[in-house]
Amino acid sequence: QAQLVESGGGLVQPGGSLRLSCAASGFTFSRSVMSWYRQTPGKERELVASITMTGDNTNYADSVKGRFTISRDNAENTVYLQMNSLKPEDTAVYYCHAARVVFREYYWGQGTQVTVSS
Repeated sequence: QAQLVESGGGLVQPGGSLRLSCAASGFTFSRSVMSWYRQTPGKERELVASITMTGDNTNYADSVKGRFTISRDNAENTVYLQMNSLKPEDTAVYYCHAARVVFREYYWGQGTQVTVSS
């Protein structure tokens, strides 16, 4: 059974940093494109960052470019999101997502709350 478990969220002051982790199990992590999404109440879930299977290519939303970094460790079946220079508008529930497009397999984590406030 596929499972994604996020951790690392919390309360941080503006300008601070957080590192989110997403531990995967039950599917072939190294063959999956991994992404982080976020969602605030009343808004659609938006893509924050994604990383290819080997980690050689990444993609970021314009709003987080230069501040967030996505990375993965295929040996540990884990994807990370390093978030620096956090702003109040980064406050959201952050979700981990796995995609194996060829097999039409898509998985979501349960989400972790990130709150940026003084």
